Amino acid sequence: MSVPVFEEIEPAADCACPGCARQRRDLALGLPVRAGGHPAAHGARRALVLMTAAGVVLGGGGADAATALSRATDAPPDAPGEEAGEVTGEAADPDPAPAVGPDTPQGGRGPLHGAPGPGPEPAPAATPATGQPATGQSVPGQPATDALRPTTRAEIIERAKLWVAAQVPYSMEKYWTDGYRQDCSGYISMAWNLRGNEWTGSLDRFGEKIARTDLQPGDILLFHNPADPNRGSHVTIFGGWADATHTSYVAYEQTKPRTRKKVTPLAYWENSDRYVAYRYKGVVAGGTGGGESAEAPPFPGAAKFGPGRSNAYVTQLGRLLVARGAKKFYAVGPGPLWTGADRRATRAFQQAQGWRGKEADGLPGPHTWELLVTGKGRSIGGSSGSGGSSANAVPFPGRGSFRPGQSNAYVEKLGKQLVKRGFGKHYVSGPGPRWTEADRRNVEAFQRAQGWRGGAADGYPGPETWRRLFR
Repeated sequence: MSVPVFEEIEPAADCACPGCARQRRDLALGLPVRAGGHPAAHGARRALVLMTAAGVVLGGGGADAATALSRATDAPPDAPGEEAGEVTGEAADPDPAPAVGPDTPQGGRGPLHGAPGPGPEPAPAATPATGQPATGQSVPGQPATDALRPTTRAEIIERAKLWVAAQVPYSMEKYWTDGYRQDCSGYISMAWNLRGNEWTGSLDRFGEKIARTDLQPGDILLFHNPADPNRGSHVTIFGGWADATHTSYVAYEQTKPRTRKKVTPLAYWENSDRYVAYRYKGVVAGGTGGGESAEAPPFPGAAKFGPGRSNAYVTQLGRLLVARGAKKFYAVGPGPLWTGADRRATRAFQQAQGWRGKEADGLPGPHTWELLVTGKGRSIGGSSGSGGSSANAVPFPGRGSFRPGQSNAYVEKLGKQLVKRGFGKHYVSGPGPRWTEADRRNVEAFQRAQGWRGGAADGYPGPETWRRLFR
């Protein structure tokens, strides 16, 4: 007979049904606190072991209870169970995540599959100034400097692409041929070339937090729900911006049913405001290694340009502009300090693309930067860049031309091009010069065909929609 106290907290210790057995196992083998587990789960595990022992002594719980106790106490205190990512108990998070998000249960920390020994453990942190281990200093939760394998952004993306090409199935229990677990955090561990399999509760230890505006290919967007890691917790690799407004990006991720590369709203479809951007601490500049040498240098962010800014990116921008016909704007330089010459030269280049209004404000955005670093678009003075497209023959007239009540030749030209590209199904008649809901819906269909979602597929053409439509 069971001791009455068990009835208030736990079913009888000798209950052999699969549900009770699994609950006892999960509580007993939950992740320890120092490995990222929730404190309540750790306390519950200890309480269960003590209560089960008491039940055996006082109530004679039977063979099943003794077996459960033996399994719980024989397991190493830090060993995750079969579902180590699952944490039970009361949530300490005062604002827990809603029960939404990707269905991405995950395993815990551990070594590469087939490799002996435990997973990477906290060790001396690197000093900010030198990047070398601080002598005699140990900072909990920070990986050792020698545990960080240096890698370039291109190599991170190249590794991410390997799983996309292989269509690796999602699994929290299986491991791919490279030894990494086939869940979302195992995917990041592989792409960052970590020495073991991490999980969403530990990946932040290998990265430094950055602003979303500073995201570059190879960085990650991470959401860890400490209340219940299997409800919403997820992580993606940032592959680059998908639109000029920075409302969507190319995400590499491991999700059900398999690895994918997909244009995704920033930061994700669910729990968007809870995702945090991180940059791998071992990322280095230099050789591309992963075959990405032809890829354009990523846009450094709008914050690098404008009055008062002084950095190497301003110099690089000026030199790119001079190469595209902007020499007349510079009496001296270009140099690292942002000046009116930089703005006038940038505006002239933007206007050469046919942009007007806010699209030609003299401050470089990702599209301006892309055209400059790849040599595409039209140079100042009318000549085409090496990668110019037919879209330059039809300059973008500005967003103001495509709004309710507008009637002009650009609307009709847009409509005819949509029909030509196979996106005219919403026209009952026309297209004509007056902007209608049919125009907006056809543009939206075209934008969605590019993989854009959210504000990037609102049905109103911007410079990038126009360029792709007419190329």
